[in-house]
Amino acid sequence: MLLAALPLSPASASPEPANEQARRLIRQTLQDERIPGLQIAVVKDGQIVLSEAFGLANVENGVPATRSTRFPLNSATKAFTGVAAAQLAQQGRLDLDAPLSRYLDALPAAWQTVRVRQLLAHTSGLPDILDERGLLGGGTEAQAWQAVTAQPMDAAPGQRFAYNQTNYLLLARIIARQSGMPYDRFLASRQFGAAGMERTTFGDSYDLIPDAATMYSLAPRATEAADTPPRLSHWFYDVPPSLWSGGGILTTADDTARWLVALLDGRLLHEDGRTRMWTAEPLADGRAGPWSAGWPVLQGAPDRQVAGIGGARSAFIVYPDRGIAVVVLTNLVGANPQRFIPRIADLYAPPVSPAGRPSPAGSPR
Repeated sequence: MLLAALPLSPASASPEPANEQARRLIRQTLQDERIPGLQIAVVKDGQIVLSEAFGLANVENGVPATRSTRFPLNSATKAFTGVAAAQLAQQGRLDLDAPLSRYLDALPAAWQTVRVRQLLAHTSGLPDILDERGLLGGGTEAQAWQAVTAQPMDAAPGQRFAYNQTNYLLLARIIARQSGMPYDRFLASRQFGAAGMERTTFGDSYDLIPDAATMYSLAPRATEAADTPPRLSHWFYDVPPSLWSGGGILTTADDTARWLVALLDGRLLHEDGRTRMWTAEPLADGRAGPWSAGWPVLQGAPDRQVAGIGGARSAFIVYPDRGIAVVVLTNLVGANPQRFIPRIADLYAPPVSPAGRPSPAGSPR
C-alpha cells in the first residue's frame, strides 16, 4: 500500500538541523537501550517534519523496520478512546458528567453512580478486570466479567487515581451504544478514515497481521536464575476484543502523526473540546489527578504536556504550547520512549518558561 505524501514545513523554516540531531539521538538510543526496531515521527506547527524507521522489525529473520511496519500502541490506545468520547460529547450524544446508569444497564448498584469522565481518568474506584495473570479468574471474557462485577469497589468514585482496564471496557460499550456502531468501527470511521490512517488496525500477538513488528524483551525467563544476563527474547501480549479500547491498536508512526495533525487542526475535535479533553480530571478533594480524558497529563501550563504511553514500548507526547508532538514506536518492552521523547522535542522547540515564552537554548527545564 502506498503511503500518501506527508506535508512538510516550508524550506524557509527548514527542520533539517533538528532532524539530523534527532536521527543521531535515535541511533545512539537504539544502541544504548538495545532496541531492535523503532519508528519516529515529529509534528511541528501542524506539519510532519520527520518520519523515519530504524533497525529491525524482526531480529531472527533480519527483517528491517520500515515506515509501513505496524507497531502496537497498547495502552496509548486509550487516547483514541478519549477522542471518541469527546467526539460524541461534541455531537451531544454523550454527557461526560452523566452516571453510567444513563448509558448501561445491569450494572452492580455501586457502579451506577460512577461518572463517564471518571472512567476516562481512572478515578472510578472500580475493580480491575485484569490481574497479574491476565483476565480475572483466568477464564473467558464472559467469566472475567462475571468475576469483576462480583468484586467490591476499590474506592469511592473520584477518591483516588487507580489505573485499570474495567474503565475502558465500559467506555467501549458506551461508545458503541451512543454511536450506533461497534467501538472499532466508530474509530475506523471517525478517526482512522478522517485522518488518513491507512495502516491502522486492531489486534494482538495471536492475530495474523501483515507487516506487524515482532515484540521483544530483555528480561530473563521466569524459569531462569535471577542473575542470568538479560538476553533478547520474544514477548507475547494478549488483548481480547472487549479490551481493544484500552490497548488494541496497531499502527505506524506515520499514521499516528497524521492523527495528531488532524486532532490539532480541528478535523477530529473543536478546540474547546480538545482543551477539555486535555484538562486533568480533579479528584474529590480538589487536587488534579494524573490523567485527563484518556491522556496522561505529564505537565500543566505553561508548558503543557499530554501523552499516550503503552506497553513500555510506544509513546507519543504532545506539547500544545510549543506546537510540537513526537511519536516513537518500538518493539522492545522496557524501551519506555516517553523517557527520551522530551530530548527530541527540545531539539525542535525549547521548553516554555513560566512567563509563557520559549526558554533560551540551554536554559534549565
